[in-house]
Amino acid sequence: MQLRNSWLTRANALTCIRFAAVPAVVAAIEAEAAWLALAVFALAVATDVADGIVARRFEEQSGFGRLFDHAADAAFVTAGAAALAHAGVLPPLLPTLIAVSFIQYALDAKVTHESGPRPSRLGRWNGIAYYAIVAIPIARDALEISWPTPALILMLGWLLVGSTLVSMGDRLIHSRSRAASRKPDLSAGQDG
Repeated sequence: MQLRNSWLTRANALTCIRFAAVPAVVAAIEAEAAWLALAVFALAVATDVADGIVARRFEEQSGFGRLFDHAADAAFVTAGAAALAHAGVLPPLLPTLIAVSFIQYALDAKVTHESGPRPSRLGRWNGIAYYAIVAIPIARDALEISWPTPALILMLGWLLVGSTLVSMGDRLIHSRSRAASRKPDLSAGQDG
């Protein structure tokens, strides 16, 4: 059995570590253990960077691997954002939108039967911002600094809610236009 044709790859093993970090980051945030939350967050980021490098180095890239990587990212940031929302740090709507946005992204890949979903510049920036909005309050608390203020973090969270809705709307419009362009013209060849 070829290793790169299997889901059992070195890159996917790194991605599994990120999945395992999900309950750890939630527990650390809930326990107000800022240094532990920061360490778990750093581990998640390290595995996110490393899995891509390893996949390319050992030729383990696959459509499944890309989707699995995105799912791990979505699970980690959704759980982290949910724990922070529960603590009143982030808008309660944000974790739900992160999860729904990922589901939309994954369905877009399935519907288009491509190797991956249509890239979206705003969606990519939102993905980075999801990590940042979870990291900022964790790092602030671990370093015991007062900036950015809770009000600023909450405002940034609401801006991210807005950009996520825009990104989801853009993806919906593009997927509908793609679907419409693939429909056969049933009126062609009919006499009027």
